[in-house]
Amino acid sequence: MTGGDAIVQSLVRQGVDTVFGIPGVQTYALFDALARTPEIRVVVPRHEQACAYMAFGYARSTGKVGVFTVVPGPGVLNATAALCTAYGASTPVVCITAEIPSTEIGRGRGQLHELPDQLATLRTLTKWAALIERPADAPALVAEAFRQATSGRPRPVALEMPWDVLDADEDVLIDGLPVDADAVGQPDPAAVERAVELLGAAEKPMIMVGGGAVGAAGAIAELAELLQAPVVPFRSGRGIVPDDSPFGFTCASGHCLWRETDVLLGIGSRLELLWFRWAASGHRPTLVNVDVDPEQVPRLEPDVAIVADAALSADALLAGLRGKGRRRPSRLEELAAAKTDTAQAIRKVTPHVGYLDAIRRALPRDGFLVEEICQAGFASYFAFPVYEPRTFVAGGHQGTLGFGFPTALGVKVGNPDRAVVSIAGDGGFQFGLAELATAAQYGLGLVTVLFDNGAYGNVPRDQELRYGRVIGAELRNPDFVALAESYGVAASSVETPDALADAVTSAVAADVPALIVVPVARRSEVSPWEFLMPPT
Repeated sequence: MTGGDAIVQSLVRQGVDTVFGIPGVQTYALFDALARTPEIRVVVPRHEQACAYMAFGYARSTGKVGVFTVVPGPGVLNATAALCTAYGASTPVVCITAEIPSTEIGRGRGQLHELPDQLATLRTLTKWAALIERPADAPALVAEAFRQATSGRPRPVALEMPWDVLDADEDVLIDGLPVDADAVGQPDPAAVERAVELLGAAEKPMIMVGGGAVGAAGAIAELAELLQAPVVPFRSGRGIVPDDSPFGFTCASGHCLWRETDVLLGIGSRLELLWFRWAASGHRPTLVNVDVDPEQVPRLEPDVAIVADAALSADALLAGLRGKGRRRPSRLEELAAAKTDTAQAIRKVTPHVGYLDAIRRALPRDGFLVEEICQAGFASYFAFPVYEPRTFVAGGHQGTLGFGFPTALGVKVGNPDRAVVSIAGDGGFQFGLAELATAAQYGLGLVTVLFDNGAYGNVPRDQELRYGRVIGAELRNPDFVALAESYGVAASSVETPDALADAVTSAVAADVPALIVVPVARRSEVSPWEFLMPPT
């Protein structure tokens, strides 16, 4: 079989059902192989960055590996923003690309799409990357790519195959089972025992969770009740404990209890709230940290480090704490008061809290919200209730403007029978607005709510505050409704939360691509930042 066939059949062996990609001259053989493989659906966006972001959204929302393919050189470089996002958000994404002809690699003759060292470039942006030099090598290297992407701390990986090798053919053996992720060892009993002693003696503990804790949701809910501890996420951990649970908190409500917290249990999180957003408080409780990544130990310097799988560790902590038999006094009244006070305080973040309430009313409990770098997106971290893991899809610490809309399309591809709402600002949306065509072509029933304030919202506020003038932040926008309709996307404009709730409800029921534009007067927006970076 050809190199293209060898890669595609290896993907089938790994259970891949969807590939996002744009064909180019170097990858014709790969796409021809995909065309002859009914097990894999090919979704073709309008830009290479969207290929990678759709794979990212697919992976974040399903828990499976997202796969995309782009041409080498500029195609790879266009996709790197999404690779950075996937790396920062610990998401398993596989990038498959080509290379210049094998005899020309490293000679610097200026071949089409040649980079000085593409493999080195990819290795700076991924957990692992490799060159497939022969078709026969593809099965083992594809299997290794999936093992790397899913083992330990999940992250993106990359494979490249030279242009001529993709077309070349030789005998290829595709056998054996898919390569599973490396088995994660049990948590160290001594570390668990030290953690149990600290947590058992704590008067007012808190649990912080991130995306690495998704697989431990059940045990974490039990830990929260046993410890009478609020569970506080920032972005990726939202929904691990539902917001309508007595123990389900947000970054805003969690901060209300921060100064009195004596022991913090971190699970699968970089603990950004602790070391960055809440650091100005000067409060640093005793830290017990659970993380599969050993590199987090020197970064966070916990008092007790448990380097192991989140679910195994949470189960071990539960068993240890139950063995101590201490009956803890109820904190339900205290926790409820903190949540009530926060709910009242955040009402000042107008108009976006009202609009987020409207979206929540219209979105089913298991529906997805994909945030974006915009005022509504920032407010959603604390003002949009989340009830299930993975249903709040965020971009992590890269904060990449424009990631939301294409990511949401990938979420919808991976979850065709569930409602998906994307929120976006007019600035970020226009990074990828051509993907309206992708939504229409594939009938992706994504509902996009576009907040149009005619500016890169945060920028003019910051510029006016710091420098007394605005430059490069105001936007001349198209008629978004007419533009969407020209692509064949249902579109409307609303001006109140109630109208937005009705529009989202109708669009979700219709399950067709829809754009809902919400005009927002720029100076009417109240900054959400006091709830994201609380003052001392």
